[in-house]
Amino acid sequence: MGGNEAHGALAGKVAKVTFAFWIIKIIATTLGETGGDALSMPPIELGYLVATAIFLGFFLVTVVAQVFAKRYHPFLFWAVIVATTTLGTTTADWLTRDLEFFGTEGPYYGATALVLFASLMVVLVLWRVTTGSISVSRITSKKAEGFYWAAILVSNTLGTALGDWVADTQGIGFAGGAMLFGAALLVIGALALFTKISRPILFWAAFILTRPLGATLGDILTKPLDHGGLNLSRVTSSIVIAVVMIPLIALFSRSAEGSEGTEGSENA
Repeated sequence: MGGNEAHGALAGKVAKVTFAFWIIKIIATTLGETGGDALSMPPIELGYLVATAIFLGFFLVTVVAQVFAKRYHPFLFWAVIVATTTLGTTTADWLTRDLEFFGTEGPYYGATALVLFASLMVVLVLWRVTTGSISVSRITSKKAEGFYWAAILVSNTLGTALGDWVADTQGIGFAGGAMLFGAALLVIGALALFTKISRPILFWAAFILTRPLGATLGDILTKPLDHGGLNLSRVTSSIVIAVVMIPLIALFSRSAEGSEGTEGSENA
């Protein structure tokens, strides 16, 4: 395979960024919240650290399979996304609730979110400096693919902390948080349609915000009634969400020669 063909094959290994991509991403992040909570909290209640270790193993297995795959496999790609959302859920909770990383009174989701935001900026800057672009339409090397998945993992962990900070500790509530993050995503969509702001920057902003939106939607389903939730089973909710997600992946996902969509052909 020639150089250009190899580059095209790598670019086509990630999902094309379309409207369907964002719908499936929100569902995947909702599943990440309910699934992560199901394992770390009741009914299974393994604790945040053990659940994080399990989801880290799931992430490593799926991401290695994804990186070494020769072409785009929709279910493998979205399995890695789900792995980052479940791992992000339990990691953020472990840092703030068990480890008490920023103090002994908490949880300090705001401080965790700030540290994770700084970490994401470091990943994106290194990606840009190393490869010349942070555009997901330019995944043309294994190095770029590695940065891509690192950025996704950190952004989904950041989104978890951000969602809990806004909806829970700031007293906005889960429904209020879902509306807030949903409105923010609409603003980003409008900026993508009507401005010339860098598409990679808008993509990563939207990618971050879909995670707290999914987290608050998951909490609406499973949190107790007196906390603003519907008190549904975490395990049952996770299974139902997965059942909804799987046919959507089959219906909308397809191999892409390059992830264009909201990314366009920006050089950033």
